[in-house]
Amino acid sequence: MAYLVIRLRGTINVPYWARHTLALLNLERRFNATIVPEREPYIGMLRTVKDYVAWCKVDAAFVKQLLEKRGKYDDISRLGFSSIDDLAEALANDNVVLSRLESARPWFALAPPKGGFKRSSKHMYSDGGILGENKELLELASRMI
Repeated sequence: MAYLVIRLRGTINVPYWARHTLALLNLERRFNATIVPEREPYIGMLRTVKDYVAWCKVDAAFVKQLLEKRGKYDDISRLGFSSIDDLAEALANDNVVLSRLESARPWFALAPPKGGFKRSSKHMYSDGGILGENKELLELASRMI
């Protein structure tokens, strides 16, 4: 499985170590999203910047929806895939890393959620907010696409 990661906090007063980690995750602006594999180095990076991002496990159907509506790819066959379905399946199953695809943008620019945030955007999910590992993030992300 892979993780959908969305940056939900802004760029002002972010310490260097968090800014550097967010840059490594390709999340340099607010409401940028990316898909990262479920591997130990990425999990450590997510825990480091848990006060700025939210993440959850993602399936191939949601990845396909994200690629169709917010992905900017000229030619899927140049990436080595026959269709968007194959690319979505490969991303969801950790067979390929989004940032390592040539001629592909490694992030998705999302809009603010329609209807607003239902929980606090300044607190962790366990404390009644939306940051950190968030089981309801797919519903929020679908309103941001």
